[in-house]
Amino acid sequence: MQVASWPRIMCKLLPTRSRTRIFRKITLFLQGFFFSCIVFAGFEISQELLAKIESKYGKVATVRVSEWQQLMLANQALPENEKLAKVNDFFNQSINFVDDIALWNVNDYWATPVEFLAQGAGDCEDYAIAKYFTLKELGVPEEKMRITYVKAIQLNQAHMVLTYFETPRAVPVVLDNLIPEIKLASTRDDLVPVYSFNGSGLWLAKSRGSGQRVGDADRLSLWADLTQRIMRNDL
Repeated sequence: MQVASWPRIMCKLLPTRSRTRIFRKITLFLQGFFFSCIVFAGFEISQELLAKIESKYGKVATVRVSEWQQLMLANQALPENEKLAKVNDFFNQSINFVDDIALWNVNDYWATPVEFLAQGAGDCEDYAIAKYFTLKELGVPEEKMRITYVKAIQLNQAHMVLTYFETPRAVPVVLDNLIPEIKLASTRDDLVPVYSFNGSGLWLAKSRGSGQRVGDADRLSLWADLTQRIMRNDL
């Protein structure tokens, strides 16, 4: 497993110089993400699962997963802004950036939060997905969160982050693996939004605000595979 250095924070998802390839990639992701029919019963971390994780990934992996479980159990009553900070810090500080091709030997793989933590590595989509589901487990409403594709200008790369809207018309804040701080999207001049989405819809980006809703969550693809692996606790 090879971990990138400064480019460890780079997201390899889309080559920005090709408009056709950018939108093909976005379409593939959205086809997978828009599977909202499955209802999650919560992340069950059993002793049997921890034993499997330790056998495959080592003791340090079980520590990460156990700490994640404790994070979700201990912080249910916090205000939402404190939940955001705890979840953002936890994943940014616990996980190394590694490309899917180096980690999973495929161009694109959407890791479950358990896989992400067991590996101790993943790419930008894995950070955003893990933060999204963890905050859902902590009681943050889905409608306040969106997975957001952006262009990271300084890196000249496509990138993915989690955005949170305190109110429907608010400027969102950005939870990002590129930087440790959670900042208003209006201050992130280094990011240009393209699309944002969650389990219930798709929005065409409008500057750094909410944007225009352009579709429903009504298609199946890699998202179905991801949700099934979550339910099975696959490794």
